[in-house]
Amino acid sequence: MNAPVKVLLRGSSLLALIVALQSTVVASVDDAQSFALQAAEPYVKEGFQVREDYWGGDLGSGEKKAVRQQLFKGNEYWFWLGTEVERAKISVHIYDSDGKLAEEPDGWEKGHFAAAHVIPKTTGSYFIIVNVEESPEERTHWALVYGFR
Repeated sequence: MNAPVKVLLRGSSLLALIVALQSTVVASVDDAQSFALQAAEPYVKEGFQVREDYWGGDLGSGEKKAVRQQLFKGNEYWFWLGTEVERAKISVHIYDSDGKLAEEPDGWEKGHFAAAHVIPKTTGSYFIIVNVEESPEERTHWALVYGFR
């Protein structure tokens, strides 16, 4: 094989590898979103409408991410967190704009699923804190979805 063809093949292989890696990263966040939506299923049967919006990313063990969301007095909200890493331990908590815990006591954590519930006392900005408490992976993909009624 002549040199230009070898370089072209090497470049094509590198391009294919980059595309495959990007697909893996996207698929992992998509997988995490699927798990978050799975956690929401029983609540949809109770009348909660799940928003199409979601947040996602990756965190290392012990890392947290804050998401700000406008919530309205008179509505009831659930936030569901999921990851594709089955042995990960994750949590989600809701704070008001003063930094006070605002969630109801019926939130839960079950392995790679977690949920938090809030009935806002006032309309305003609330902070949803996503936490990857433990994970066997260096970086753990997560997705957060929410619903209201």
